[in-house]
Amino acid sequence: MKKTAILLGATGLTGGILLQKLIEDNTYQSIKLFSRSKIEGLPAKVTQYIVDLLDLEQFRAVFTADEVYCCIGTTKAKTPNKGVYKQIDYGIPVAAAKLSKENAIETFLVVSALGANSNSAVFYNKTKGEMERDVQKQNIKNTFILRPSLIGGVRQEQRTLEKIGLAIFKVLQPLFIGKLEQYKITEPEAIAQAMINLANSAPYAEVIITSNEIKRISKNT
Repeated sequence: MKKTAILLGATGLTGGILLQKLIEDNTYQSIKLFSRSKIEGLPAKVTQYIVDLLDLEQFRAVFTADEVYCCIGTTKAKTPNKGVYKQIDYGIPVAAAKLSKENAIETFLVVSALGANSNSAVFYNKTKGEMERDVQKQNIKNTFILRPSLIGGVRQEQRTLEKIGLAIFKVLQPLFIGKLEQYKITEPEAIAQAMINLANSAPYAEVIITSNEIKRISKNT
């Protein structure tokens, strides 16, 4: 059966890789992008909706698909205002989950983060945890929350200090063994492939997909 996928966050690192994988996957006959800016040069199977992602409810009528992939996320550096940060990292995924439930979409996948905890004293971990909690409250049949560790890859807006920090982190990777293995860098390609594999596999029992599981599931091709 040919499927339709909705993708939020296609202009980001992980979302962009996921978009390319969905385009190349013949399982998908249609891909709907909801974003603030247009992406040029996409094939006919991709329909773009240029929207204010903070007001997704206005697009309820076209928010229909077999699956929703949510790769929305910002950073403290890009969004220092905590109120705006929460509108993005909490508000958009939860709104998308609510629309998915209303429109009987049975598969919802969202990228969260290692350390997400709704009871955390750390604002950023707490925000991710609250997002996870309220996404799960929608009781969508196939809900998958991916918790990668530090995401690798090259970002267009990556600053010099960020590049240095990532390089140092890569050097330390061999030291992350046992329980520390979950803190190893998670590559965006692995996240994207794991999401597709989860959406197209037999029923998977786990809702929370840890960084180690992301890497394992991504190899099941």
